[in-house]
Amino acid sequence: MATEVTVPVLGESITEATLGEWLKQPGDKVAADEPIASLETDKVSVEVPSPVAGIMGEHAVKVGETVQVGAMLATIDAGDGAAASAPAPQPAVTAAPTEQANPAATAGQQAPSSSSDGPAALSPSVRRAVLEHGVDPSTVKGTGKDGRLTKDDVAAAAASTPAPAPAAAAPPVAASVAASTGRKEERVRMTRLRQTIAKRLKEAQNTAAMLTTFNDVDMTAVIAARAKYKDLFEKKHGVRLGFMGFFVKAATMALRDIPSVNASIEGDDIVYHDYADISVAVSSPGGLVVPVIRDADQMSVAQIEKTIGDFGKRAKDGALKMDEMKGGTFTISNGGVFGSLMSTPIINPPQSAVLGLHRIDERPVVVDGQIVIRPMMYLALSYDHRLIDGREAVTFLVALKNAIEDPTRILIDL
Repeated sequence: MATEVTVPVLGESITEATLGEWLKQPGDKVAADEPIASLETDKVSVEVPSPVAGIMGEHAVKVGETVQVGAMLATIDAGDGAAASAPAPQPAVTAAPTEQANPAATAGQQAPSSSSDGPAALSPSVRRAVLEHGVDPSTVKGTGKDGRLTKDDVAAAAASTPAPAPAAAAPPVAASVAASTGRKEERVRMTRLRQTIAKRLKEAQNTAAMLTTFNDVDMTAVIAARAKYKDLFEKKHGVRLGFMGFFVKAATMALRDIPSVNASIEGDDIVYHDYADISVAVSSPGGLVVPVIRDADQMSVAQIEKTIGDFGKRAKDGALKMDEMKGGTFTISNGGVFGSLMSTPIINPPQSAVLGLHRIDERPVVVDGQIVIRPMMYLALSYDHRLIDGREAVTFLVALKNAIEDPTRILIDL
């Protein structure tokens, strides 16, 4: 008897998704609650678990197709996997002539099957690493939870395993193709997440009267505080002390003083928030995602750092939840980790402002009439001029600058 696997409820207001990848192929043994497919929504990738144990049946949807909530994806046949192994010799016989004619193609067809046999399903980020490095996951011992493979496991296996001999034959073929065509192109369909990012950013440009104002901040005091207390901080709280904790805390204080920066426009109304839910932009394999630190104004620097660290780790593993990226009253984006000197960040609707952080450079500045070298960072605040006046934007940045240059203000709430 076959059990249908349907598209699960994906979250409020999300009615469809795109099938990103099949994790199990017809005939594969499947355990209850084991992921069999990956769906791409507007915000995150979602793995679809098998409702029962059995044998993977036929796929009802192809990779790249859009599916509605409740639609059938596949079937799971009853059994323990013994029946699935019986038909295996037949494909081998019919594939023999093909293997002799084109051994490279046959090898490519057989490779994916090994990735589906394992003690545990691979996360989307690990699957990408497996494909990039050409590693057979069944030969690698996982060090993650419950023996799962991690990206570090795959990278280590790739580094310790010499390239197989047949791979040496591939370059001449590629070279001949390049020589005959001159130039090559690759066309790849945008993921649903990337499509949503593009749509929302363009919507922000078309709707908001965006303007960006800049300031710079002397990071000397924060760098000194971090250097002095980072070891004790990590020992006590189990997380590294970074700069984002200081900036998030300072931003919540400035938002309290300038409430319009923490507000939003809904129709003809202005909605002021008496709380600060800070969206923090982090990188994921599928693009930039913006999880939200709820009630950041009520949190300590240690709690903020723990939350950001958790978001960053789970974003890389594709494990963020959709509810964690809803809402948010103000966004902080740190382009400095990638080496950005200056930028004009785009507002994340329906928010009215976004703060851009950048890299720290030693630059000559004048202090008390003397030219000195200080670690400086440019700050950029993009804001909706329909709601926020230039005076308020500048006042916000100055309040933020004062708190970072004198962290004692954060401690005594000034």
